[in-house]
Amino acid sequence: MYKNVRYKFIIFAVILISGTLQINIAKAQFSLAGQLRIRGEARDGYGNLVPKGAKSADFISQRTRLNFGYKWDLLTFGVSVQDIRVWGADASTISAADGNRLMLHEGWAELTLANKADTNVKFKLLDLLTFKIGRQELIYDDSRLIGNLDWLQQARQHDMALLKAVHHGWQVDLGFAYNQNTDANGVTNSNYLPGNLPAYIKNSLGTLVPLPAGIVPLTAAGSAANNSSKTGTPLFTNPAGTNGATQNYKSFTSLYISKKFDQTKMSILVFNDNFGKYRLDSVGSAAAGYVYGRRFVPNGATDTYNYGVNKRYTYGLMLSPTFGNASGFGKIAIQAAYYRQSGNDRDGKTMSAYHYTVAATYQKDLFSVTPGYDVLSGTTVADQALGKNNSFDPLYGTPHKFWGYMDYFYAGTGSPKGGLNNPYVKFKYTANTFALGLDLHSFSLNKDMKKADGTTISKNLGKEADLQFSYNMNKFTNIELAYSLMKATDSMPFAKAQAVNDATAATFNKTGTWAYVMLKFTPDFFYSKPVAIKQ
Repeated sequence: MYKNVRYKFIIFAVILISGTLQINIAKAQFSLAGQLRIRGEARDGYGNLVPKGAKSADFISQRTRLNFGYKWDLLTFGVSVQDIRVWGADASTISAADGNRLMLHEGWAELTLANKADTNVKFKLLDLLTFKIGRQELIYDDSRLIGNLDWLQQARQHDMALLKAVHHGWQVDLGFAYNQNTDANGVTNSNYLPGNLPAYIKNSLGTLVPLPAGIVPLTAAGSAANNSSKTGTPLFTNPAGTNGATQNYKSFTSLYISKKFDQTKMSILVFNDNFGKYRLDSVGSAAAGYVYGRRFVPNGATDTYNYGVNKRYTYGLMLSPTFGNASGFGKIAIQAAYYRQSGNDRDGKTMSAYHYTVAATYQKDLFSVTPGYDVLSGTTVADQALGKNNSFDPLYGTPHKFWGYMDYFYAGTGSPKGGLNNPYVKFKYTANTFALGLDLHSFSLNKDMKKADGTTISKNLGKEADLQFSYNMNKFTNIELAYSLMKATDSMPFAKAQAVNDATAATFNKTGTWAYVMLKFTPDFFYSKPVAIKQ
């Protein structure tokens, strides 16, 4: 009998605690969700052309993420922790010397300063005013210039503060970020050394040596094959780095304004990002070998170089009107945008660049088709000779979404200095549980580019087709498959700085393929499936 009473008491206590927990969770609005995303890829010409006879690269990558949220009255709190890895990158039993890939993807708090809908808030001059600070994703419009780059397993986030105001349908966001990679004692300046740097690098003799302090190497591969002298002058020009690929910003200030008028949305973006100035430097000797690189941090008291920052400005307007509806004649959604860039780029070159895009999506029931045209300005040889950079950089957006799934442009592999013209058409069929899409691109240079011998290459770069299928197996499980084909022209290896002459260009396979299958699990740990009640 004693045991029965004890068990009943335990059961009653569990029920009581469970009920109290559920009440508190509902009252305090906890959220806890996970994500496991596993993607297997077969790359044979992804991002860049590969030499003839080269074998495809096959691998599986994984992102594991845990998202925690909390809201109570005027405070919202969010944390997202993720682990990124390639299967096999860590042995089944790792040593303490092996690195880890566990990182804080997001960690922020958002404080409500004004809210007309909340009687607890005394300040009611604006409909809503919040202050969000910490590591956070930043997404505007279609992620063209500012997005979370979610396609990459590691995604993108910013360490920043964001003041957000909403009033009478207007949204105004003011953001600020400031980067520094040390708080060590004895540091007497705030010069920023950007980049995750390797511990060792090959010098001009091909010898592996420790990376000198304060130096960012010109290339990850080393110094021997890419520099003609100890001044660090490249033998040929690398493709333009974009999306912070070659140098992280020192700071940025952003202003975003949007308003919806009936079925038309208007948005304005003004973005100023600043990059640390550097000087080309070398460490070593002719006998021992040189390491060439960029020096962002003063080298002792005798270093009189004016480091400071290069300031770049991006500003423009996007309009997105919509007409009709999908169930009648059909819905037509138009998107048009124009942006300019001025100031100075990462290397201090004067900028005068532009980007415009126009697209129209016609949707009828479950089917949609989107013809469009993108232009991103480029830099001519004459511009380069004058120290100018007129190549538009699409900031910190999601290029994978716009300029081909194979990421030949404005991604980690760089982009042609001649810019890009991209007429395209996209087809999509979306049902309740699955979606099927086909994107067709035709790529060409916006400005002329030349070979090393001065010959102008054809502007036509090639065509790409992307086929994608997505299926929702249940509320928390999705499977996605895709296949992409690139048919490049002879101009592509020159535009991407892979070739310096016709003989080199001929060694590349002009057909590239890429395929992947991805499983995504996104459980909501507090979700309870509705139970049908029999009458």
